Amino acid sequence: MDSEKLTLTVSETARALGISRGLAYEMVRTGEIPSVRFGKRVLVPRRTLERLLEQGQAVTPAHSKS
Repeated sequence: MDSEKLTLTVSETARALGISRGLAYEMVRTGEIPSVRFGKRVLVPRRTLERLLEQGQAVTPAHSKS
């Protein structure tokens, strides 16, 4: 098995994405960032996050219009 962790905590996800911890928790809560729950722990699958980012590259954010 690969030595990389299969999941990230929400705080690790926030650091990886360059967003605040609060925003990351809000995005997990709304389902924008997929997560799994193990007891009280909320974890973000690394592969799911990577796929989400790959798909997002093709989308032009609405707020970027000039």
